[in-house]
Amino acid sequence: MIRPLFDRVLIERTEEPTQTKSGLFLPETAKEKPAEGIVRAVGNGRVSGDGDLKPLTVAVGDRVLFGKYAGTEIKVDGEERLILREDDILGIIEN
Repeated sequence: MIRPLFDRVLIERTEEPTQTKSGLFLPETAKEKPAEGIVRAVGNGRVSGDGDLKPLTVAVGDRVLFGKYAGTEIKVDGEERLILREDDILGIIEN
């Protein structure tokens, strides 16, 4: 497992549906990478200008929405993950 540093967050992308609402099945090449995922690990926090450590707003287990091209893709134990800064997260999805 990877523990992100400072204000970085480790995200597991959620799967996009393979079928449209009208019933058509999408091939792998036509699917876009989802901009939604689940937070799997968070860093300690952001260091402010005066040197204080401010905790992150997101927590492990939160469903989040992020920018389409945000972060860096990595492989952890053979599975694709995304590391990005908390600033790249657009919002927390609440049920």
